[in-house]
Amino acid sequence: MGMAQQRGGSLTVGLSYDIDTLNVYSTGFLGDVQATVAEGLVAPNEKAEYVPVLATRVPTIQNGGIKVAADNKSMVVTYQLRPGVKWSDGKPFTSADVKFTWETVKDPKFIAESKDGTEDITSITTPNDLTVVVNYKRVAPDFKSTLFTFGILPKHTLEGKDLNTDTYNQMPLGTGPFKVTQYVKGQFVVLDRNPFYWRKDKAGVQLPYLDKMIFKIIPDSNTLVTQLKSGEIQMATSVPYAQIPQLSAQAGLKVIKNPVLSWQHLDFNLKGPAALRDINVRKAVAYGLDKATISKALGGYPIPIDTVVVPVFSYSSKTVPKYPYDPAKAKQLLEAAGYKAGSDGIRAKNGQRLSFNIMAQAGRSTDEDAQQVMIAQMKTIGIELKPDNKAGVALRDARYKGGYELYYGGWITSADPSYGVFYSTKGVNNGQGYSNPKIDALLATADSTLDPTVRNKALRDFQTLLMQDLPSIAVTSNPSMIVTTDKLGGFVSNPTNMTNFVNTSGWYLKK
Repeated sequence: MGMAQQRGGSLTVGLSYDIDTLNVYSTGFLGDVQATVAEGLVAPNEKAEYVPVLATRVPTIQNGGIKVAADNKSMVVTYQLRPGVKWSDGKPFTSADVKFTWETVKDPKFIAESKDGTEDITSITTPNDLTVVVNYKRVAPDFKSTLFTFGILPKHTLEGKDLNTDTYNQMPLGTGPFKVTQYVKGQFVVLDRNPFYWRKDKAGVQLPYLDKMIFKIIPDSNTLVTQLKSGEIQMATSVPYAQIPQLSAQAGLKVIKNPVLSWQHLDFNLKGPAALRDINVRKAVAYGLDKATISKALGGYPIPIDTVVVPVFSYSSKTVPKYPYDPAKAKQLLEAAGYKAGSDGIRAKNGQRLSFNIMAQAGRSTDEDAQQVMIAQMKTIGIELKPDNKAGVALRDARYKGGYELYYGGWITSADPSYGVFYSTKGVNNGQGYSNPKIDALLATADSTLDPTVRNKALRDFQTLLMQDLPSIAVTSNPSMIVTTDKLGGFVSNPTNMTNFVNTSGWYLKK
């Protein structure tokens, strides 16, 4: 390519949600804008493999970066930092910033969306400006996907400040390729090239190539499409499936399918109606769902799946108990379990009708369309589902606390997920109240070993047990659809929760 990467130009991106804060540790959304400003020590690439960013290498046992204690109860991770890195105000980035990030995020006074990983660390030492030694109180295989990946905080401007109210939340200072120069809440964020950015291309040219990035907040998907067509925005990263055909036909635009690490699931609240605790009812629902039809209703983009571990991962199991579409079998199971059809076709037992509320995210058209298909499919086997959709904080509360009977939605994970957050008894996302001590033990093993053979076996056994118990039905894995101008070069999509903006420095606009 050589001369093809021209410097200069401005890229305008349409964001489909309103940003709450530009602090990557307190936002309730994926940090799209934040990823252009804040950098971590390591980050996942397009293959969901960790690569060095502010560190010179990813610590492993093999390279001496990880030392596990003889009793296997703790570990020490050492990061060597990249020399010559500066913050966008020109001040040097050092090991003190890394230690400060841990202390700040861990601080009980700081209200974070997630403090994952902070509680696993007992202490951090900084023998010199370019060495960080992190002492963990457990063997934590997920250390790369928690604390120091999302971004490092600048000690020199934040020390002694209250991070809940500091101007950092509107104008974050980072080491990334861009810096925030203007943020108007609910409207847009303007980012300019960071003149001190450390990365250079193969020819020795200082990155980034772009002069500017602008993120426009456009929650309405019709407006998003109109502005992509008119060229007012040149990129959007989660375009609804229904809008893709018309954009594919549009000259000057390019559609990219990103196989994200996410899965759609139908959860049963096991603290809810008694019938949901009957395995026969849950199995009948599984046999009654035609995943292929659900995919077809969404343009054929979603991929039907049989397990909650998406196929991208090597430990995704092909030998889990499966429930192929079989409405006759579904009816048979319900009949044998004593659920008889009433005059309206809905089954009941001892006066309890199989009639449930089903929650999805209000306004998320992809999920609401899938929900309508499920409602129709359940009716044919004698189960009534009534939509009870929620948005924003109401949805989040209901999801975490189990304020639903059935819930249909999606989870997205990091490149090395911990499934304990969803399915272990005390999991933070386990609002459905599922509990199986055998699953807890398998997930505890997976979350405390650095041996891939041991971890993979534990995760495969977990999938088999989970699909036997069936507290949740894995429905589809839904790729995200990205639309960009065909003039955008150097863009590679990212399937993880680190977003598609984790490496914007190599992007350029062809003249």
